[in-house]
Amino acid sequence: MNKTSRRHPAKRTGPLRQAQGGPSTPALAERLRGRSRKLTGQRKAILEVLRRHPHPLTIKEVLARMGRTDCDLATIYRAMHLLKELGVVQRFDFGDGNARFELVREEGHGHHHHLVCVDCAAVVEIEECFPAELEQRIARDNRFERVTHRLEFFGVCPRCQQTVGAGPELAEKGLP
Repeated sequence: MNKTSRRHPAKRTGPLRQAQGGPSTPALAERLRGRSRKLTGQRKAILEVLRRHPHPLTIKEVLARMGRTDCDLATIYRAMHLLKELGVVQRFDFGDGNARFELVREEGHGHHHHLVCVDCAAVVEIEECFPAELEQRIARDNRFERVTHRLEFFGVCPRCQQTVGAGPELAEKGLP
């Protein structure tokens, strides 16, 4: 069975961040204006797509969810580059060759990690995190300052576990 036929949204269970909408459009517009940028119609459409989805999306996924607009892939690439530079979106690389983007939540909120299916690339957001004491100890023991972290877990989602051939594909990806 080829991989593209197995693409599917992951069933979301456990301590996950739900699609609560993220920052409002006016709040996002204010963040852009605060950085001397306008909220164009295309940027607004891109930000609305990201605001409605609780997990990082690829550029092509953003385009597909925008519906009928005057926006093309090149415009989305340019907008994402600008939004990343302005600190409005964060870029993730889950090792599959596709950059994914997610809105940066308000200052101090929204820190989370990801669980990524190595077969279908489904992404689950995990709210649980290391204790602050561990991060502080790592920084202290290595004489680092201003330490932060990003963490992604990789595995096979429940749906892909039921698919014939999931085991050998894990070995090919270098996973147990």
